[in-house]
Amino acid sequence: MARPSPRLNRSRWPALAVLSATMLMTVVDGSIVTVALPAIQRDLGFSPAGLSWTVNAYLIAFGGLLLLAGRLGDLIGRKAMFLAGNAVFTAASVLAGAATGPGMLIAARFLQGVGSAMASAVVLGILVTLFTETRERAMAIGVFSSTGAAGASIGQVLGGVLTDALNWHWIFFINLPIGLATIALAIKALPRERGIGLAAGADVTGAVLVTSGLMLGIYTVVKIEQYGWLAAHTLGLGALALALLAAFIARQATATTPLMPLRILRPRNVWGANLAQILTLSAMFAFQIIVALYMQKVLGYGALDTGLAMLPAAAAIGGVSLFVSARLNTRFGARAVLLAGLALLLGAMGWLTRVPVNAAYVTDLLPVMLLIAGGGLVLPALTTLGMSGAKADDAGLASGLFNTTQQIGMAAGVAVLSTLAASRTAGLLSGGASEAAALTGGYRLAFTIAAALLVAALTVTFLVLRQPEPHSAQAVPVSPRPYEKA
Repeated sequence: MARPSPRLNRSRWPALAVLSATMLMTVVDGSIVTVALPAIQRDLGFSPAGLSWTVNAYLIAFGGLLLLAGRLGDLIGRKAMFLAGNAVFTAASVLAGAATGPGMLIAARFLQGVGSAMASAVVLGILVTLFTETRERAMAIGVFSSTGAAGASIGQVLGGVLTDALNWHWIFFINLPIGLATIALAIKALPRERGIGLAAGADVTGAVLVTSGLMLGIYTVVKIEQYGWLAAHTLGLGALALALLAAFIARQATATTPLMPLRILRPRNVWGANLAQILTLSAMFAFQIIVALYMQKVLGYGALDTGLAMLPAAAAIGGVSLFVSARLNTRFGARAVLLAGLALLLGAMGWLTRVPVNAAYVTDLLPVMLLIAGGGLVLPALTTLGMSGAKADDAGLASGLFNTTQQIGMAAGVAVLSTLAASRTAGLLSGGASEAAALTGGYRLAFTIAAALLVAALTVTFLVLRQPEPHSAQAVPVSPRPYEKA
């Protein structure tokens, strides 16, 4: 195997900082908007239904384009895709901050999702080609995961501060200096890639099928809360989305130059880790979203207070990801660490199933914030296992696939758990329960379902996933062909 170039060795850690900054910016952007939604609605005159599109437009573009962007990164060069994505995201952020009406903001949010998909789809592919030694890769994934894990809570706090101190426009304008700095640093820090060429996977038909199928599927999921599970809207569009994705798979099995060579799904760790990730993130979004709703609607916390109350969780996840996970992964293996982390998350969800109407933060919520540190073990371990079978030419595709299942898990978690909680709350209200008691009963059901999802993730991990061989950290080597001196 060819040794990495000196240029690559010198640029690895600054490159990790750039990749982590982009991950942080993307995750923060996904949560910072939620705090400012009431102010945006008042200022721009959104209808209640239209307001949801400030979130949905981003999610649909982001989740729908990740797989395509990841493969295009392999074909044209991951550095080029990363830089282009950051440029689109930064420009779209300025457009969103300058929005004067609902249509302009929704269009800008869609473009933000496009840019986020382009940049995020290739970050893991770049990371695993830069860090090939087992311990260094574990450390790099720990740093990368800690920034993403902390991003959601940071976004909630930052959104509250900026909206209260200035106005909602600044939750978007703040991305301009961050984006420009990231682009400037990435030009020097990231190694240049030539890519393997469009001829290796220029499947336009496959691209249309997978992008339309994913976008339609995510749209269907995020609208379940409005239409219901058995509505014609949900069943019809869901069936069409599945048909488009099935046609894409069939196309990839026969295409001369497939967009997604099906060999990427053959290693059990690849498909097993992606399945476990869908289950885990569906459950973890119960914590991120449902706990925040519980604190605001039942306990009466404000937006900023909610963000501050959840900071211990962000600190716990980030600290474990950054300082503990790499050592444990190296000593005990990613599979064992994943099982331990899932057990901690299961304990957190189990604790929440008994949450009372009049909860005390220290005794009823703080233990959950500490147990959720298991996420700091789970996310790096899943990343290690999910990327362990990827080859150099498929690293961007594997990264895009891994990020796609993240979005599917989060979107499905919000749709399923929110809908079940709302249904349970409505039933309790009709039975004469107080609003606070009915809401709490609905949230408890959501936490119970989340616990069941974590049990399923534990089962998949135990039965399917295997500890990679010590040499498999080299499965994505830095080859002399894709990289050249910048």
